Amino acid sequence: MSQTLSRRTLVAGAAAFPLATVFTRPLRAAEFEYKLATGQDPTHPVNIRAQEALTRIREGSNGRLDIKLFPANQLGSDTDLLSQVRNGSVEFFNLSTSILSTFVAAAALPNTGFAFKDYTDVWKAMDGGLGTYVREQIAKTPIQTVSKVWDNGFRHITSSTREIKVPEDLKGFKIRVPPSPMLTSLFKSLEAGAAPLNFNELYSALQTKIFEGQENPLAITATTRLYEVQKSCSLTGHVWDGYWMLGNKKAVQRLPEDLRILVSRELDRSADDQRADIVTLSASLRQDLGSKGITFVDVDRQKFRDALGRTTFYKDWKSKYGDAAWEHLEAVSGKLA
Repeated sequence: MSQTLSRRTLVAGAAAFPLATVFTRPLRAAEFEYKLATGQDPTHPVNIRAQEALTRIREGSNGRLDIKLFPANQLGSDTDLLSQVRNGSVEFFNLSTSILSTFVAAAALPNTGFAFKDYTDVWKAMDGGLGTYVREQIAKTPIQTVSKVWDNGFRHITSSTREIKVPEDLKGFKIRVPPSPMLTSLFKSLEAGAAPLNFNELYSALQTKIFEGQENPLAITATTRLYEVQKSCSLTGHVWDGYWMLGNKKAVQRLPEDLRILVSRELDRSADDQRADIVTLSASLRQDLGSKGITFVDVDRQKFRDALGRTTFYKDWKSKYGDAAWEHLEAVSGKLA
């Protein structure tokens, strides 16, 4: 497969998701049969690249390790799956940093509002000191990271009612956010009517107007057809979000060292491919979603960051995380609080 995904690949639908793999040499029976659960649609780059990694892991281990992929919340909601990977009933799980923060508070550090201006900032932070700090905090629990962070993208606001052009437009705006204290706090600080909801309930909540809007990266808005129940998209880029590939610590440690190295190497390779996919798709999806009826609104992001800075948002989160953690963030973001 090429290093970047075409729009055609993205929208081909679940039917295109590989159900079987042809291997180049006979494989013996698996010594370890594990599961990898995700919350994304089968056509999302996360699943396409994860399946490639799992195929390489099975071949590279000569069949000793067979990891089956279960996309689209087949095994439960994100919060259900977090419990399952903690207790070991699911061995691997990809989870957004924003939702992981409900279990490991430091996971939300990179979700700080308007902290990163572009991907240069993001990868400098996440492949550097900030990412290392977050991984260390995750490792203090029954789970651990098993690869570098994957890309969920910069999050943007969509709406079925008013267009969000300036910070004042958010006042009283009924917006769904993930079960993430950071994102809830961000929008409440800007006086929006923000409430958390699991993603698998989002489409119907927008369809029935329980919420006027939501916020997600463009790839999520496209693959889950949220454009059918939204009219406009404001390119706020208010938060960058990533996916940590997580493993149950005991399940990971049961693997011999050579298999642990193989898993991390192949997942890292796919993480790099998936990061490139998201950048390519985000550029093309503006045109794609526009053709499906979404009106795009370019905003002055600095106005939103300034408005947030006039609240206690940054000061409160700095106090929560402590000076050492906040220094890792500000080393890339510049002064926030």
